[in-house]
Amino acid sequence: MGHKAPEVPINVDEETGVWTTDALPMLYVPRHFFMNNHTVIEDALGADKYAEILYQAGYKSAYYWCQQEAKEHDIFGVEVFEHYMLRLSQRGWGIFSIEDIDLEKGYAKVRLDHSAFVYHYGKVNRKLEYMFTGWFAGAMDQIVERLGYSLTTHAEQLQSEAEEGCNHGVFEVKAINEGDTTRH
Repeated sequence: MGHKAPEVPINVDEETGVWTTDALPMLYVPRHFFMNNHTVIEDALGADKYAEILYQAGYKSAYYWCQQEAKEHDIFGVEVFEHYMLRLSQRGWGIFSIEDIDLEKGYAKVRLDHSAFVYHYGKVNRKLEYMFTGWFAGAMDQIVERLGYSLTTHAEQLQSEAEEGCNHGVFEVKAINEGDTTRH
C-alpha cells in the first residue's frame, strides 16, 4: 500500500496556462526529461563543477521560495523548514524528513528516502543528490535571517542511497565559522 501524501494545490490560469502552487508559478515536467538534462549537463561539466553551479542556483531559489511561502502561509521559524520538506516530498524528488534541527545554531540534519536520482541512476556508489545541498542552506539562511540570527550556513551531503551499504540519503546544514570563506 502506498504512502498518501496531502494533496498539493495546483491552479492553472485558463488564460495563460501558468501553473501555480500556493503563490508561486510552477513548471511540471516528466522525471525522465529532467534526469536526461541533468545527466547530459553533468557529463559535459563534470559532477564537481555542476554541483557548484547547482548549489548557487539552488541556494538562491530556496531562499526566495521560503521567503514567499512564509508570507503566503503566515508561518515562521521551523514551520517554514518543515513546510519546505513537505513540498519537496510532494513534488517527486523523494521523501524528506528532518532528523534534527536547531535554528539558533543554523543546524539541520535531513534524511532522504526514495530519491528520484537513485530511481534513475541506481546503485552507482557515489552521492547523486548534490543538487539539494544549496536548497537546504538557502532555506536555513532565509529562516534564520528572518529570526534575526546573524549567521550563514553551508550544507553537504553525507551519504546517498546510491552508495553501497546505504539505504537512505543524509544531508547536514551547519553554520559557517567566522573567517570561513566557503559560503554557499
